[in-house]
Amino acid sequence: MKILQDIWIIHKSGIVIFHRAFTESMSPQAFGAMMSALNSFAEQLTEGGLSNFELYNKKFTIVKKLYLTFIANSSKEYNQKKINRELEKISKKFLKSYSKDLENYQGQIGAFTQFEQLIKDSLEEST
Repeated sequence: MKILQDIWIIHKSGIVIFHRAFTESMSPQAFGAMMSALNSFAEQLTEGGLSNFELYNKKFTIVKKLYLTFIANSSKEYNQKKINRELEKISKKFLKSYSKDLENYQGQIGAFTQFEQLIKDSLEEST
């Protein structure tokens, strides 16, 4: 089921190493920096930081795996458990597909662009 709209994968360095935008509204690197700062702030307030939040008509979901943060948004109409399952599936697929590339990651921003093809069944298409 295609329930996710935008997705960002952020390296612990704060660099967005992959993104797929349903609608491009902001630079991926600016979004990554903002989310890293927001999550750092949340971690100061509570152990573990953010797991999800809502803005107007969008729901943002966050999954952390190793040294990566996976963030996706979707319509508020979808059940949070479904969204979590879909983002978990994507995070596992990314780590399985690119674990060797991540070991030697040197900050290349476009290194994982082909990942979109592996997850197209999870992503809504813009009209």
